[in-house]
Amino acid sequence: MTTKDPLSRVWDIIDRASVGMLTTQYADGLRARPLEARPDREAALIWFVIDVRGTKDDEIDAAPDIGLAFVDAGSGAWLSISGRASVVRDVAKAAEIWKETDNAWLPGGPDDPNTRLLRVEPRIAELWDGPSSAVATAWKFAKARLTGTKPDLGENRKVTLRMT
Repeated sequence: MTTKDPLSRVWDIIDRASVGMLTTQYADGLRARPLEARPDREAALIWFVIDVRGTKDDEIDAAPDIGLAFVDAGSGAWLSISGRASVVRDVAKAAEIWKETDNAWLPGGPDDPNTRLLRVEPRIAELWDGPSSAVATAWKFAKARLTGTKPDLGENRKVTLRMT
């Protein structure tokens, strides 16, 4: 558990986890896939570089409410974000947030005609700060079983992020 400002804690988890699972809606249900986040605390936005040849853009155009999930295993923190997404073509912004790893998917760089940005406006964040190690978690489960109580696995709290 941490006593840090909850909103700062949310952004810290995104920074440290880096890769999150994006869940979109489609005709048959929900689809999740990993993406590398580019958080912008000042603007209260999360950016992702995506390839327009996938299905994400069509799914988001049809249903812009998305879910994001991040895990910061080092600190034992889990984060779920509900937000609103849009797909944009912005070569200047793409160049600003571009990372070397993006070249694996889009070898043409920010100018690649298939490069798009996913812009996420976080609405609600729910975070769980739990034990930071598997040993601590196992101990808490064992203790709870021996004492007949529920394991204390940390704190769950909801945080409403400011909107842009």
